[in-house]
Amino acid sequence: MADVGALLNDMCAEGDELDELVAGLDGQQWALATPAQGWTIAHQIAHLAWTDGVALLSANDPDGFAAVVEEAMRNPFGFVDEAADDGARARPADLLSTWRLGRAQLAEALRGVDDGRKLPWFGPPMGVGSMATARLMETWAHGQDIADALGVTRAPTARLRNVAHIGVRTRDFAYATHGQNPPSEPFRIDLVGPRGEAWEWGPADAAQRISGSALDFCLLVTQRRNRDDLAIETVGEDAAHWLTIAQAFAGAPGKGRKAGQHS
Repeated sequence: MADVGALLNDMCAEGDELDELVAGLDGQQWALATPAQGWTIAHQIAHLAWTDGVALLSANDPDGFAAVVEEAMRNPFGFVDEAADDGARARPADLLSTWRLGRAQLAEALRGVDDGRKLPWFGPPMGVGSMATARLMETWAHGQDIADALGVTRAPTARLRNVAHIGVRTRDFAYATHGQNPPSEPFRIDLVGPRGEAWEWGPADAAQRISGSALDFCLLVTQRRNRDDLAIETVGEDAAHWLTIAQAFAGAPGKGRKAGQHS
């Protein structure tokens, strides 16, 4: 069983690290374009702030969360961009304050959720551990967009294991978003962590296998790098195909990145 307290600590640490990256930016830097088409750094932080706020509703006000879902369904393919656009219009200092407050409130709320309680979400309901992992993953992924916009190379941390884990767990979801049936057999995933740690998922004798750098795997499942630019090896046609559609995030299939875009 996952250590929920440790997951929440990792979630907070991921937010704090990104905060350090953006806290000193000037107005022109907040307006820099990121690899996500149409999104500036301000859009990235606004999206994180909005999603943290919605997660807070999920924990504290399920009826309020249901109202957000109902509103989103009126524009299912555009509500995320609309929310980011709205938030990005704020003064950078105000946007930063909003994001900081929302992160703190969400962490406090999740620490108070009763054991075993499931929180409603845009997909299946999630326990606190899954919610914390999802928020960490999204913070890391959008933080990568911001780092790319600033030309900054971030040092990978052990928190990547959480991102890799959600990437593995969402295998079948990725097939579903593409209208495909997932393979019936589990895959074997062998990754090397930032300090040379061996991170493993699936049976050791699985015929379909994926191996490589944990960082590269996380960049792939969050669609922050193109498959062709990553040092990931596969054995088996099903494993190779999954890496062309993998996505650790909820929602419709993403557009990903072009090969060589970040070289």
